[in-house]
Amino acid sequence: MTDLPSDPPGKPTAVSRTTLSTIMSQNDANLLGTVHGGVIMKLVDDAAGAVAGRHSEGPAVTASMDEMVFLVPVKIGDLVHVHAQVNWTGRSSMEIGVKVLAERWNESTPATRVGTAYLVFTAVDENGKPRRVPPVLPETDLDRRRYQEAGIRRTHRLARRREIQEFRDRGGAA
Repeated sequence: MTDLPSDPPGKPTAVSRTTLSTIMSQNDANLLGTVHGGVIMKLVDDAAGAVAGRHSEGPAVTASMDEMVFLVPVKIGDLVHVHAQVNWTGRSSMEIGVKVLAERWNESTPATRVGTAYLVFTAVDENGKPRRVPPVLPETDLDRRRYQEAGIRRTHRLARRREIQEFRDRGGAA
């Protein structure tokens, strides 16, 4: 990794928080007649990418999707809301937390949580090299909890990666 300049000033969580909303159509259907999980995953990645770009004030690329949980099927005709925010920042990476809600487009019932995801983005410069991101400044108790939980997920991600590499280095089964 290239030498990175000093940290830019921190940014509050709310500065880059965003919501992406769209109505699911027949084009989004899977073989069961509900919305294809890949369609939801693309919306999640789009919203998370917007948040990462806003927070880092420039291009950011998806490094990993730590977890995507589908809780309830999304139906054709549902109005889907994808809420995303920065949970944690490192030198050049950011964890973006995403909550997916769905509601019937023609009803006034409350939206239902249908999924959650955690993605890691890396901010990159014009040459595709990692660049510094502003530290996130959690504002609420919930933001602080999300920040701490993101740190736990990062620790587990790095430990898993290290353990797999050690297994391979020992000549693990192919």
